[in-house]
Amino acid sequence: MGFLSDALSRIKPSATIVITQKARDLKAQGRNVISLSVGEPDFDTPDNIKEAAKRAIDRGETKYTPVSGIVPLREAIARKFKRENGLDYKPSQTIVGTGGKQVIYNALLATLNPGDEVIVPTPYWVSYPEMVGLCGGTPVFVDTTIEDNFKLQPELLERAITPRTKWIILNSPSNPSGAAYTRAEMKAITDVLMRHPHVWVLTDDMYEHLTYGDFEFVTPAQVEPGLYDRTLTMNGVSKAYAMTGWRIGYAAGPEHLVKAMDFVQGQQTSGACSIAQWAAVEALDGPQDHLPRFRAAFEERRDLVVSMLNQAKGIRCPMPEGAFYVYPSCAEAIGRTSSTGKKIETDEDFVSELLETEGVAAVHGSAFGLGPNFRISYATSNELLEEACHRIQRFCASLR
Repeated sequence: MGFLSDALSRIKPSATIVITQKARDLKAQGRNVISLSVGEPDFDTPDNIKEAAKRAIDRGETKYTPVSGIVPLREAIARKFKRENGLDYKPSQTIVGTGGKQVIYNALLATLNPGDEVIVPTPYWVSYPEMVGLCGGTPVFVDTTIEDNFKLQPELLERAITPRTKWIILNSPSNPSGAAYTRAEMKAITDVLMRHPHVWVLTDDMYEHLTYGDFEFVTPAQVEPGLYDRTLTMNGVSKAYAMTGWRIGYAAGPEHLVKAMDFVQGQQTSGACSIAQWAAVEALDGPQDHLPRFRAAFEERRDLVVSMLNQAKGIRCPMPEGAFYVYPSCAEAIGRTSSTGKKIETDEDFVSELLETEGVAAVHGSAFGLGPNFRISYATSNELLEEACHRIQRFCASLR
């Protein structure tokens, strides 16, 4: 009998964290590395939110909070869902966790039994299948294609549903592809789910406010009110408010599910950080005038990166609707040899040679369940993105 639990064999380390650390190590050795591997806005948290946190400290808001979150934040979350998504939730139907990751994990922990299936469209955020596995469930992958802009097709969803399906996890805009569902595309998905009343919907709307052009964001329960009683709508302040380190995620859903999640969280972390919660109240209720500025900067970067990557030899990069990622195909590089004599056999070889020879850190697509692709986060300055894309162009041109 080994000392460590069998559950560890069911999960893999987070590829994004591994690559980001490797880039840090190379930087520490004096290498000129541009890291495009981390999913984090490069903007600072807006001042009004920081001020609200300081005021909370000065008021002595430094004690344990209720497990599900402070009442003012749960009220602010209910207001947000009504104002921005047309969804009616009572504060008692909301829950606050230490980041969106904990919210999803608690929902799965509170509902999954061994053998239960969770549909996860590929490419997926690296943590979804690992969380499903840790909670004893079985992830069922449904592939999307670059031709469909990495969006789940209704007929493939229909085919993946079995009597054992408990959840589907939908992430729009998506990490890693940036793909976001239009109202019509989302309706086609919810129409399928309406035919299968035993399937619950877990939506990850973390990138809701980061969509470009005149794209209109929608969430499943908004498009199909018939799904309201079996949908957990998850969101957070990390991306839209540049608050990744504050660690606040939240969700709303049926009260019996929220109670079960509260029950799990009560024996796990209890309430999230009190000061971060007061900052989140200000994020949701306060002025939103930083959002157009964030969006304009990200949209400009997206256009720059897509244009430059499509000029790289053998790279094909679709134009995503949201988030701050692109997910280009490097299929034409597979089977070629790099200038160091290494044969590129997988997308993992591609990103590892790119980091070794050109000092650009990206994440391989197979980590997100769909390759041969790679993910680039464009949440960094135009200058760095331009330099990184030149390096990628040079790397691709050097492959023989």
